[in-house]
Amino acid sequence: MADPTVLAVLSSSPWRSVQDLVADAKKRPREIAYSSSGSYGASHVPMNMFTQAAGIELQHVPYRGGGPALTALIGNQVATLASAPGPLAPHIAAGTVRVLASWAGARTPELADVPTFRELGYGDVEFYIWSGFFAPRATPSAAINVLREATRKAANTPEFKTAMDKMETPIAYLDADEFQKFWDKDAKRLIAGVRNIGKVQ
Repeated sequence: MADPTVLAVLSSSPWRSVQDLVADAKKRPREIAYSSSGSYGASHVPMNMFTQAAGIELQHVPYRGGGPALTALIGNQVATLASAPGPLAPHIAAGTVRVLASWAGARTPELADVPTFRELGYGDVEFYIWSGFFAPRATPSAAINVLREATRKAANTPEFKTAMDKMETPIAYLDADEFQKFWDKDAKRLIAGVRNIGKVQ
């Protein structure tokens, strides 16, 4: 599973696009606030990647988890938020929230109308909330093969696909070699992202 994080604003906001948000933020640095699940968390790091690439400064307001961060957006306590698509789905359906862009590497069927930051010219601004299956290094190869095959089969069952569709979570199954390549590339991006944040005061 790999949720491509998305940039959300209230539907009542004046920003219809990322370009609108960036233009406004450049006029008034640190006046536009965004919530996150906490410093260095899964909504803080991607937002910082975006602001660094766009050359803007937003006001970071950390909360104790994704739920409170989303509540802050819905309650109009902050102006924007980076989030997985699933928690936003009911608010998008209700017309409360608008999605401006995605941190995915390419558009997904679930977000077909949402441009990626890469499309918008923001370089390697890419971020996923993903799940992987790990085992201790000393695990026998025969056991690893059994686990890999069982995981592959489970990820392709109609039941699993239906469950993920209900949560609006795309399935991105990668076997060991492909997952290692993804891991290496993603780790490189995340290390750079955290270093760009620096020490949080």
